[in-house]
Amino acid sequence: MATDKQSNSLREGFLVKRGHLVHNWKARWFILMPDKLLYYKYEGGKRDSCQRGKIMLKDCVITCPFLEYENRPLVFKLQTKNSVDHFLEACSREERDEWAADITSAVDKLHSADGGVVRSQQQKQELAGTQSHNINLSKVLDSMYDVHSGIKMSNHVEQGRMYSNCFSGSAVVDWLVFMQLALTRVEAVTLASALLEEGFLRTVGLRSVEALRTAGLSEQFMDDSTALYSFSDNLKKRGSVKAETSLSAVELSGQVIKRGYLLKQGHRRKNWKVRLFVLRSEPSFLHYFDPTKDDINPVGGFSLRGCLVSSLNDNGVPSGVKGNIQGNLFKIITQSDTHYFIQAPTHQDKMDWIDAIREQT
Repeated sequence: MATDKQSNSLREGFLVKRGHLVHNWKARWFILMPDKLLYYKYEGGKRDSCQRGKIMLKDCVITCPFLEYENRPLVFKLQTKNSVDHFLEACSREERDEWAADITSAVDKLHSADGGVVRSQQQKQELAGTQSHNINLSKVLDSMYDVHSGIKMSNHVEQGRMYSNCFSGSAVVDWLVFMQLALTRVEAVTLASALLEEGFLRTVGLRSVEALRTAGLSEQFMDDSTALYSFSDNLKKRGSVKAETSLSAVELSGQVIKRGYLLKQGHRRKNWKVRLFVLRSEPSFLHYFDPTKDDINPVGGFSLRGCLVSSLNDNGVPSGVKGNIQGNLFKIITQSDTHYFIQAPTHQDKMDWIDAIREQT
């Protein structure tokens, strides 16, 4: 997918973009250039050579995270100088923040080239430190608890148990930054730790409990999607935490080892679709999600016990593979002899996925 990579591109990869006229979500291949962001459509298993659109970066404003889509916590927003909004979703918090940082850097360079003044990271951190001393924790809690604009509570899985009416540590940090109650993730963790220390928040599940028991004062709160928290017991009007065990919860309870956008060939129609793949260990499962849908449940998945994974030759079309493919193919054969054909964005991504999956089989 990166075989024709443009020489002066700063970053490439899949992002899911919301349409302007019809507000649906579509996976697109994005290329970040020094002054613009290009995006392309995939037809079948190959990138369309025709550019679908571009976003000029001069005087763009980046909002990251952007949390107004309840089931899409990994969105960031670009607003052009003409006040056109572009909403883009990454496959993970790390990917989202890296894309936002690279785009911000490109915008800052364009701004400084025009003689503008760009505030240094040290100046931003000093400003953040100044603001953190003036925060009223009770007001933060009130905002956080607001049923309309507060943090969203949902179901989370840990150690084979489904916990309802709670939220992850990274979701709290995202919300504090989005609401401009903190300017950096580090400052947001400090603020969340203060809420935890004052009893406004409480730990849920083993991971956050263990972190609270072993960490120092400034590290009590975890900026982690697997560490769970909820409001204190005297704030139960929005729902109390309940723990349930189910087969699907067990499948989804393992530690996330790797996640990313890959192309998967369908079993019936043999067409290629971009899917968000999530690899977990203990138990070892590989699930895939449809990034164009708001449904947070996987559309498929399988246990990796007894699976075989192998790289496929890009010279020609291997047996069982249909369509006009780009390359970087690999195949997974499950214990029940189901064959999955998958394309990675680059050769290195393919080898990384193969190595990660083999460690779990």
